[in-house]
Amino acid sequence: MYDIFCIFAQFLKFAIMKRLASIVLICLSVLPLWAEYRGLVVIPSPRGNVVSWRLLKSEKNAEFAVYRDNRLWRMVGSDHASCLVDAEGKPDTEYRVCRRMKGANVDSSRVVRAWQDGRLTIQTSRPEGEGEYAYYPGDCSVGDLDGDGEPDIVLKWDPRNAHDNSHRGLTGEVILDAYRLDGEQLWRIRLGQNIRAGAHYTQFLVYDFDADGCAEVAVRTAPGCIDGTGKPVFLGEDKVTDDYRITDTLSRSYGYILTTPEYLTVFRGRDGANIATVPFEPQRGEVASWGDSYGNRCDRFLACAASLDGRTTSIVMCRGYYTKQHLAAYDFDGTTLTLRWLRRYDDPSQPGYGAGNHNLSVADVDGDGRDEIIYGSCAFDDDGSLLYDTGLGHGDAIHVGKLIPSRKGLQVFDVHENPKVYATYGAEVHDARTGEIIWYMPSPIDNGRGLAADIDATYPGHEMWSWAARETFDCNGEKIADSRPKTNFRIYWDGDLQDELLDHNKIYKWKGAGKLNTIAHFESDSTCNWSKYTPCLMADIMGDWREEVLLFDKSDPSVLHLYATPYPTDYRIFSLMEDHQYRMSVVWQNVSYNQPPHLSFWLGAGADKIPWKK
Repeated sequence: MYDIFCIFAQFLKFAIMKRLASIVLICLSVLPLWAEYRGLVVIPSPRGNVVSWRLLKSEKNAEFAVYRDNRLWRMVGSDHASCLVDAEGKPDTEYRVCRRMKGANVDSSRVVRAWQDGRLTIQTSRPEGEGEYAYYPGDCSVGDLDGDGEPDIVLKWDPRNAHDNSHRGLTGEVILDAYRLDGEQLWRIRLGQNIRAGAHYTQFLVYDFDADGCAEVAVRTAPGCIDGTGKPVFLGEDKVTDDYRITDTLSRSYGYILTTPEYLTVFRGRDGANIATVPFEPQRGEVASWGDSYGNRCDRFLACAASLDGRTTSIVMCRGYYTKQHLAAYDFDGTTLTLRWLRRYDDPSQPGYGAGNHNLSVADVDGDGRDEIIYGSCAFDDDGSLLYDTGLGHGDAIHVGKLIPSRKGLQVFDVHENPKVYATYGAEVHDARTGEIIWYMPSPIDNGRGLAADIDATYPGHEMWSWAARETFDCNGEKIADSRPKTNFRIYWDGDLQDELLDHNKIYKWKGAGKLNTIAHFESDSTCNWSKYTPCLMADIMGDWREEVLLFDKSDPSVLHLYATPYPTDYRIFSLMEDHQYRMSVVWQNVSYNQPPHLSFWLGAGADKIPWKK
């Protein structure tokens, strides 16, 4: 029956109503697969098997039938969480879940069993390399690459000799792989000799930019890149063998790549093929004009996806944040990349110069249905124009969300390493729409880390703290503890509406007064990004609103482990990926100094306050 519908839709597409038929085809091919997948996960726990599944934003009143070993086990009404505990469940017990309407099942998930050891093991194909050229898993992102309704993983492999921009030296090439959750490899893209390895060089975006039901991968490329089908990526007279690496060992720029042609490439999700390649904007220009002569500042890249018109999702590629800041927005229609706008902030005497962070965020801060780009101390409107500049300069970490529930709109928590300001503004909270400083805390030194997370139900809103100070503050800047907890990632894990804290390979629960309890320890696994100790990915990948953690095996770096919570929940909440700001946060999570995703609303207000689709 499905094939008949597809044939019919294709007939309409080419013979009668091309645009409408395309929409019909997408709906027929994608929506049933979301139902088939449903994100059903079973995790063994001391209580029994914890069974949970995805709720969509449109399913506030949906009812479900849950089957155990092919027999109806439980009915789940519209007032119940998409989570159950089976005290009699065994490792080989099989489950499936069906959505019900008017007393009948209207779809069915796949049949699943419990994840062994409470984790999903994903065997990858580790690239060959030894010594300083040995490869280790780095940042990951997630998207449905092949349109089957199931999330797939894009993994960036970095060699051991990857470098920060401030460090000289040659590196191995950067490699991007794609895997299904069962470990099947979809493709491998080799970025080649002209893309240097390091946290600031390769910001890759995984998202369905053309809305065809399959995610694409957008990334900066150069001559030497080989796409997922084995074909070289180049423009004009460029050659795959061109090598622009600086090999003079006496040069301050030894190992840098400062003259190569640069491209922006969109790769097809299902096979990694090069769909569209254009000259990269923003261009490098004169290296010294960025603030140094050896390439540290000119090759500081950021990137994000953003809905700049309220309808489509654009690719935004950014260059620079210490001094000049250039941003370029592209639209992708399935075959062609089109430059939407290009903005340059070059004048040291003007706002928007030197106001960027090592990361960025995307949110609709003015409520007009279009996204803004929060770049650190400044923010850019949907047309790339400057929205505001707080004047506090460069910083290391930002967190954007409904941090202060009593205030209108969203807020930004920003930490600063600008020596001109951190003695007063070591970290501060400002209005995400206007840049108005709400409160601040001093720092005696360069403040390299800070976190906003709702860890204490006693105080409304998000608590905040930074690496350089010892205290913990409530959302209004009042001190609530003389010590601070871990300063890395926030995570929803144990089933309540507060954040837990993810640091290295452990998850902690705040107990008040600066005290923490360890509630999860992934002993066999390691994090990435060296001193940052961040997960390869942390997001609500499976969809039950609690978040999963993706790490790699210490003893065998070819193995990834995806961990899901063994805790049940009583709260009925849609998949966090259905919140636009959160989804955009997952897209940019791999960018430069990784930061955790945040929602556009305050979850701590209660599950009855979350914005279901009307």
